[in-house]
Order: sequence, then structure tokens, then C-alpha cells
Amino acid sequence: MTAGAGRPALRGGRVAWQLSMTLWVGAIWVTHFVLVPALEQFGMAPMLINAIADFMRPLMAGFAGVCAVLQLLVIGVALGGQFWRDLRSQLLLLVLVGVAAIFALRQVPETEYLQIFAYLVIAFAGLVLVLQPRPDEG
Repeated sequence: MTAGAGRPALRGGRVAWQLSMTLWVGAIWVTHFVLVPALEQFGMAPMLINAIADFMRPLMAGFAGVCAVLQLLVIGVALGGQFWRDLRSQLLLLVLVGVAAIFALRQVPETEYLQIFAYLVIAFAGLVLVLQPRPDEG
């Protein structure tokens, strides 16, 4: 196999990595730190704001989970069997645990603060992940 034969797969992985990273991390941060505070500043009723936030957070968390699985596949292809030792893989697994926690806690009454904590864990894991190099860079 020549060096040129592997290039399209690396390029496709690079594009998938960057696009999914931008979409899910941006969506998580915009929902929590822009949309909900903007609704509060707009003067909407707190009950309506909570209803919107309760709808959007699991939706964005589920989207983050799908993108994290895609990124784990990209890392698996790029790094092979050693991808479990990589910080990016560990952060993506943390994201998946946070997503699972959000959906599990939705079934338990009075766990709103734990759900928000899990959401923030996803957000900050995404922020740290954005600061890491792509799998094909390092």
C-alpha cells in the first residue's frame, strides 16, 4: 500500500473529526451559555424557560453522544489498538458517560441539578477536547 492510498481515509477522518467537534461542542455551549440566558434576558416566564431548557439539554446531549461515537471511530482508525490510552478517547468516553447519566437521571424525580452537572461535564470535556490536536496531527 502506498502513502497516497491512505490519504483519502485520513482526509475523510479529519473532516469528520472537525465537523462533528464543531457541531456538538458548539451546540452544547450555545444552548447552555447563550440560548437559556438570552431567554432569561428576553423576559420570558421562568417556567417556559425551564421547559425549553429541559427539552434542549437532552436533545443536545444525545447529539453530542452520536458525534462522540463518530469521533471514537475516527480515533480508532487513526491510532489502532492504542486509542484507549489517548486523552481524546478518554474525554469522549467521559462525554458518553455524561450523556448516559443525563438520560438515566431523567427517569428519577428531583435530579435536575445532577442532570445540569452531567451536562456541564459534557461541555467542559468538549472544551478540553477542542484544545487537543486532531488524531492525525499528533
